[in-house]
Amino acid sequence: MPAPDLPLLIEAAREAGRIATSFSGKTAKRWDKPDGAGPVTEADLAVNDMLEQRLMAARPDYGWLSEESADNADRLGRDHVFIIDPIDGTRSFTEGSNTWAHALAIAEHGVVTAAVIYLPLRDLMYVAAAGQGAFLNGTAITPSHPDTIEVADVLAARPNMDPAHWKEGQVPTFSRSYRPSLAYRMALVAQGRFDGMLTLRPSWEWDIAAGDLINREAGAACSDRHGAPLRFNNPHPQVNGVVAAGQPLHGLISNALSADSVW
Repeated sequence: MPAPDLPLLIEAAREAGRIATSFSGKTAKRWDKPDGAGPVTEADLAVNDMLEQRLMAARPDYGWLSEESADNADRLGRDHVFIIDPIDGTRSFTEGSNTWAHALAIAEHGVVTAAVIYLPLRDLMYVAAAGQGAFLNGTAITPSHPDTIEVADVLAARPNMDPAHWKEGQVPTFSRSYRPSLAYRMALVAQGRFDGMLTLRPSWEWDIAAGDLINREAGAACSDRHGAPLRFNNPHPQVNGVVAAGQPLHGLISNALSADSVW
């Protein structure tokens, strides 16, 4: 029987944290990616190199998808694929913040089966494996379950509150909060620290794959902006936005969104 994948991801995430924290975010060499895709630093690349070498050596039959690796079609023919964001929240990293994360996931036939979100500077390790629950630093986590949308505290960037995205232009009056790392936002919902999160723009798989499983295993609902289950290892590795929350809030948010709006 093959070794379970979650311990492999946990140890790789810890090593990623050791490498990333050996750099100073404010002084790390930085480049801007083409087409406004954001910054990348020497820390991102060092973490990515280690993860690719370690994980692919342990699972050579798995595919590889990472924000900091050139993509190729080989992964599409693999039953399993690593989906990796070496540092989620690179801008925060460069500012010296502690809210950036390593996000590691494995998808099998498009469904995430093992996941880790690790914030080394906050000593927060969120983990999940299919059918085994979700945990923060070894303690089981569950989402909150507010009864109405008006009392909810939802993580969302300001552009998501444009009336064009909501039915009849009616923006819900929930309390809006924000964290720069998308993976961390999803983990906070699974933990019950916030009631829900949404991002309506097309979302890269490496930002959300780990959070998808951690939410589902915690007991939250996680979908695209139209309520469809998230599927991964797509030819173009993006999904149509993300909504994560406990019930009934997930349904309330999904029902309030306009089906016709586009980003």
